Order: sequence, then structure tokens, then C-alpha cells
Amino acid sequence: MKNTGITYTSAERSPVILPEMAELLPPLSAEQIDALEADLVKNGCYAPIIVNEDMVIIDGHNRQALCEKHDLPYTMAVFSFEDLLEAKQWALDTQKGRRNLEKWELGKIALKLKPEIEAKARANQSAAGGDKFSEKPLSATLPEAVSAVDTRKELAEAVGLGERTMGKVMQIDENAPDAIKEALDKKELSINKGYDLTRQLQDLPEDQREQAAAEALEYEKAKKELKKQDAEIDRKGKIAALFCKAYEKAVLLTPSEENIRCWTDGTRMTPEEMRDTVKESREIAQVFAAIADIIEQKILPADWRCVDAGNEENGTQPDRNPA
Repeated sequence: MKNTGITYTSAERSPVILPEMAELLPPLSAEQIDALEADLVKNGCYAPIIVNEDMVIIDGHNRQALCEKHDLPYTMAVFSFEDLLEAKQWALDTQKGRRNLEKWELGKIALKLKPEIEAKARANQSAAGGDKFSEKPLSATLPEAVSAVDTRKELAEAVGLGERTMGKVMQIDENAPDAIKEALDKKELSINKGYDLTRQLQDLPEDQREQAAAEALEYEKAKKELKKQDAEIDRKGKIAALFCKAYEKAVLLTPSEENIRCWTDGTRMTPEEMRDTVKESREIAQVFAAIADIIEQKILPADWRCVDAGNEENGTQPDRNPA
């Protein structure tokens, strides 16, 4: 790849949109598109659209489409690539630095490169004196497979994934029910969990896999929700314990002048430290005052136990099911 130094404006030339290039990367979210559109409308298209020598857009599809939508001028920089595979690899490497692509997204991109990587490998082997590729088909499974051309390794390196992770992506792509792939697309599953579920379901009759996958996903969602609830209970418990400890320590203090002199003398506080202590004490006092205000003004008026106590004093029954 090299920058030819040639540039065109959108008034001089029209770029070519190749679907396999435009669809190589996951689409931007609605929020990302809105942000990009607002920036282009405000500041114009200050970064050039990258095209190859055939004027095919390599990088900048979203910017080009938005510029056309708003009739904004843009510049195209011509880069030279050995072939379309190199162009795709360059576009991916460029975008990986801009986007937070997850492993499943990278794996799917790698699978789009698979036909070209395999074709290039066959061409290289033919030039080297024989097509051993077709004699030893690649295994996408995790155990190491002896193969003249390890496509799995090539794909993993192309997108920056580990080889074992790429193997799992390939297994999921080939064997997983659609429900599992959709859950991965929605970021509801990890690759490891998707792979485990795929292996668990692959021995079922094909007509039962989708239903079994849906049930397995519901079970996984329930487990995740329980885990979240447990984490929330643990978080609340830690907060409660912290408040209890603060009050337990505070009630032990008797703030008489004698006691405070014992404290400042016994710890050999300097005048500066005493001034800091005055400031900190008043800040702590504000914390406890805020606690008192929240309990008195927010919690007590809405607490059902207080309502019940008031009703009992008035001789009325609490209404637990208001219309």
C-alpha cells in the first residue's frame, strides 16, 4: 500500500461504492451517525475519503454518504494497493484504532476475508509446486490440525484475534443456531459461552436446535440477572455496613474540652494539623446533617411502617391496595 499523492475533489470525480468494501465493518450506531453528521454539517469534510486507483472507496463510506446527503464537497486521496485483500486489511487496521470492535465483530470480519485468504494461499502454493491445500482440509476445531495452509491462523492474524478464539468463531459460524448468533450480535453472549452452547446443541436433531437454543439463552439470561441481583445485594450490604461502622465509632466520642485536649496532646497535633481537623470535623458534621435530612424528609414520610403506625394511632386500618 502507498499513497500515490493524487487527489480529486467530488466535483472532479465520482467514487465507486463496492458492497463488499462498504459492508466489511459493522455499521455505525444511530448515535455515532448522528454525531458524525453534525460534525460534517458544522465543520465540513476535513479528512479525505480514501479510494484506490479504480476510484473504489476503501475508507470513508459513511462520510461520503453524508456529504452526498447534504451536498457537501469532499476530497478523495488515491492509495495504491496490491489487491482488494490488502485494501480490506488496511481499512480494518485503520478503523480498529477508531472503533471499539469486540472479538465477535472482529471474527465476523475475518470470515469475510476467508475466501480471498484461501484463494491467495492456493495461488502461492501452486506457484510453489502443488496444491496441498485441497488434500488436507482445514479443521476449525480447537485441537491443532496439521495443514499445509492454516487458514484459521491467517484469519486470526488478519484481525488481531488469538488463533483459538478464531477457531471458536468459525465453529459458531458453521454450526450455531441463528438464536446464538443473534445473541452474540447483540452482545448478550461471550464467544466462549456461544461456543459452549453450540457444542452442547450440535448433537440434537437439526429441527430441535433453534428451540433448544432459545431455551438455553433464556436460562443464561436468568443466570445473568440473578448474578446482577446478588451483586446489587452485596453492594447494598457493604454500604449499610459502612454506615453502621461510622455511627458505631461516632457514638463512642464525647466531645468535651478535656477529651479533645487529650486527643490533640496525645497525638502531638501541630497547629496546621489542628486547623485541618477543624475543617474536616465541620465537613463530617455536614455529612451527618445530610443523613438526618434525607431520613427525615425523604425516607420517613414514604416508609409504609410509619404510615401503619399513624393509622394504628388513629384507629384506622392501613390500605395496602389503593385503587
